[in-house]
Amino acid sequence: MDEERLKQEISGVLDSLRRFSFSLTGDKQDAYDLLQETIVRLLEKNVPDDADVRKWAFRVCKNIWLDQLRATKVRRRWAESKIGEVENREDGQKIADDHIALQEVKLIMAGLPKEQRTILSLVAVEGFSYKETAEMMNIPVGTVMSRLSRARAAIADSLNQGKGTVH
Repeated sequence: MDEERLKQEISGVLDSLRRFSFSLTGDKQDAYDLLQETIVRLLEKNVPDDADVRKWAFRVCKNIWLDQLRATKVRRRWAESKIGEVENREDGQKIADDHIALQEVKLIMAGLPKEQRTILSLVAVEGFSYKETAEMMNIPVGTVMSRLSRARAAIADSLNQGKGTVH
């Protein structure tokens, strides 16, 4: 694939790739580092002519992340939540409640096994189909469905129990 076309295609998936990177790392700076390394790898190694650049980029990103996990003995850092001051006092309670709910979901997702968290991110956050996710992860579609089902059940269970950790 020629370099200009590749740059255009990468530019088109940048926002999705950024969100995916954040969903994998859980940390804004780590996500930007992962995103940068993914883009560099795509540009240096190029993309096969017959490959879908979007799928290929997500697969490269996931593989880099897995390599980093192995190299650092599975270090994960998640940002702690802080509720800032609310400027508009009328909406303050809703903003605080929404922020707490978001932090709770992040905490629950952080407690999921990495395989479930990755599948949940690709399907629920990025909107990939089960088939596309299976191709990117190099696993059967049934495994995608199973991991997604277990992840959703764990989140629902945690939210119903009112706790921010997966049991």
